[in-house]
Amino acid sequence: MKKILTGFIFLVLCGKTMPQNYVPSRDDVKAFYTTKTLVVLEDNPLLEYNYIIKKVMGQEWTITEYDFISSAEFEEKRKDPQYSFIYMAQVTFEADKTDAAYRFLHLSLGGDYYRLNEMPDIVAVPLAYYNVEEDDYAYKLGILVRFMQNHAKLIRENPEIISANVFKHYNDNIKDIRDKTLYILESELSNDVNSAARIKKVYPYRFRIATEEEIEQAIEEKNPDVVFLHKVGPEGTKLNARCYKVIIGAADANFYYFNYHNVSDRNPDGFLESDFKNLVKK
Repeated sequence: MKKILTGFIFLVLCGKTMPQNYVPSRDDVKAFYTTKTLVVLEDNPLLEYNYIIKKVMGQEWTITEYDFISSAEFEEKRKDPQYSFIYMAQVTFEADKTDAAYRFLHLSLGGDYYRLNEMPDIVAVPLAYYNVEEDDYAYKLGILVRFMQNHAKLIRENPEIISANVFKHYNDNIKDIRDKTLYILESELSNDVNSAARIKKVYPYRFRIATEEEIEQAIEEKNPDVVFLHKVGPEGTKLNARCYKVIIGAADANFYYFNYHNVSDRNPDGFLESDFKNLVKK
């Protein structure tokens, strides 16, 4: 079970709890396409999020009408079924027995729901560990919004995959990584694969230990030859918390690999040797 705390959105005492492998129903998907999507802006004027999300929606969003609202308006309008919402929430996982908190980006349906936890998600993606600086993930917001839109299209056109753990569907794309160059930050590699020489021992395909600027450039250019690692973990502040590992296409915003592990001394916060082996064997 996961608990979504809303302090990052608005200061009220409510949370969001739902099954860990929750997927929307077919009726949820149908309902979404009749809504107007409201993007919840942050009250903090120092955050770049508001500027970036406005730019991103103008560039990427085509599947529904959209507008922007304040966090105060969100609490009122979220109970109206004519709206869907894009918003950030603070996420903790009860089953993990840890206080580690993350930021997730949600696309959810409005409706007559008393609590935020009752709002059905069309899709929610891990964005960052909660205490990570905004600069570490802001440049990836655009491609994550593009993925959310593509995902909504996917489950509308292929409703048969809705009943399963839909993220497993994306791991079917692993084989296509072999024709692309994997960009990965050195800071996101575990110690046993933290150099080009060590990676080559287990991963025979093209890769680049890149910088954030190089990944950002590949995203902006929509480089079809590049996939990159989006790692979300506790950044050395917690043990036994989750480390999410998502490989995303810089051009198509597709997920090519989706996995996570619980951080421990044996499995640190980073992309593991076992992850590289998964890319090869699949």
